[in-house]
Amino acid sequence: MVLVRTLSPTIAYPVPLLNPPFRTHLAVRCCNLSSQRQTQLHSRKLVLEVKEKLAKEHYSLPVGRNGRDDEDMILWFLKDRKFSVPDAIFKLTKAIKWRQDFEVSKLTEETVKVAAQTGKGFIHEFLDINGRPVLVVVGSKHFPQALDPADDERLCVFLIEKALSKLPTGKEQILAIIDLRGFSTENADLKFLTFLFDVFYYYYPKRLGQVLFVDAPFVFKPIWQLVKPLLKSYASLVRFCSAETVRKEYFTDETLPSSFRD
Repeated sequence: MVLVRTLSPTIAYPVPLLNPPFRTHLAVRCCNLSSQRQTQLHSRKLVLEVKEKLAKEHYSLPVGRNGRDDEDMILWFLKDRKFSVPDAIFKLTKAIKWRQDFEVSKLTEETVKVAAQTGKGFIHEFLDINGRPVLVVVGSKHFPQALDPADDERLCVFLIEKALSKLPTGKEQILAIIDLRGFSTENADLKFLTFLFDVFYYYYPKRLGQVLFVDAPFVFKPIWQLVKPLLKSYASLVRFCSAETVRKEYFTDETLPSSFRD
């Protein structure tokens, strides 16, 4: 408070001041909201710019969900390319064309039935403790010569699509568990492992939150040394761990995959 003097020099009256922190807090909050709003408007502007360019320059691409006018997909690829419009368009057109050629929209439980029956890959019924859908690959059940590689690739993409469809609100990434218990040289498939990471990098960017290589045997190490340089930044997502780590750090007793129960 301050003292206000009257005409008489001997009398002073206390006068309370307004609380400065209140004004400061309000100003900071308004500034944050304004900044957030500006970011949203800028993102929206770039989405529309990409959408317009795709319509003019790549009009033959399909429209609709996961098509050239899918604004959610456009925004995702803009984020992946640090909001560079040319880079986002380049990667996005490649992804949309791939989805069209691969016929992703036609993949069903029936079309991947043969490969799925091997048990080599599936989506776990529960989320992990971080709220992520879980894709499980069982290395010991994969025999490269047993099926047409295209069947394995279709199963892989079908499972990724299924995992993404299970994303809770506010979640954006999935967890991949590569179970290498019982893995041997006859299960080795460098081509398929490269395909798996390529699919995530080019067509599902930043959807893979982490990859767990569980109980990798000695024979897997040379394969990893060959594929690691090809993965670039995705190699940092890989964690070699034990089945015990999976049990303790990624699931509860109720949500643990049955294959990891004692």
